[in-house]
Parts: sequence; structure tokens; C-alpha cells
Amino acid sequence: MKKSIDEKFVKEAVINYLSRLGYNRYLKAKELGEHGIDIKVRHYRYARYFIVEVKGEPDPNRQKYPGSAREVNFNYVLGQILSRMKYKALYKYGIGLPESYSDKIFRRLSWLVCKKLNLYVFLVNNKGSAKEYYWRDLKKIQDKKSRN
Repeated sequence: MKKSIDEKFVKEAVINYLSRLGYNRYLKAKELGEHGIDIKVRHYRYARYFIVEVKGEPDPNRQKYPGSAREVNFNYVLGQILSRMKYKALYKYGIGLPESYSDKIFRRLSWLVCKKLNLYVFLVNNKGSAKEYYWRDLKKIQDKKSRN
């Protein structure tokens, strides 16, 4: 049976990934229906924070056009993280999405924007494994695609 990649699943995968990197102090993760930041966590050794907004797959029972719902979710998660950004050198920002959004991210999210905003992308597969992309990774992927 295929595991549903809903918002909760993506959030748990990103939290597990960040925890392995040492981000596990003062974890604040909101529940579904609560307002505020989805994930805010501090590195256990340094005063460095990660703030992450996440979205899951659109519910196929509620969405007639899942592709359009993905587009809305993509724009919504970017708007959410942008509205939460503050100029603090100690903050890293991220968006967490299912890996089905990868093509949309690689085509539409500029590596230069990610560099300027200190924005990371976390893509989660259906096994619960998260992969991190920083601006350098996006640049390599986008440069490769533009040459083809």
C-alpha cells in the first residue's frame, strides 16, 4: 500500500532529517489547524535556527485537479515562508514538499532567490526520507537543464 504523503508525513520526515543534522533543541512544530510556523528548531550546539514551512500532496478525494492543487500549494508555501522571514543571521529557512513537486521546484524556484534568502528545499519521498537542496544544488540542476 502506498503511503500518503500528507503535510504531517512531510513535517515528520523534515524534523527527522534536521534532527540527524543536530537541529533538535527547542523544537516547536505546530499541529494541523494551528496558526504559525510549521517547524522551528535550534541546533543543539550553536544558536542557529531552522524555520520550515511544509505542504503535503493534495487529497485526491477532495481535489478534482491535483496538478492545479500542487501549483496552489507551491505558491502558498513560498508565500508563507516569505512572510515569516526576518533579517537575522542565525536563521535558515526552508520549505518541505513531497518529491512529486521536484519538477516544479527545479523549473520555477530560482537558485539566486534561494541564495539571497538563505532558503533550503526539503523533498520527501514516500518512504519518509528527506533530501535537502540548497542554492548550489538548484543551480547545478537548473544549469544542466538549460544546456539540454
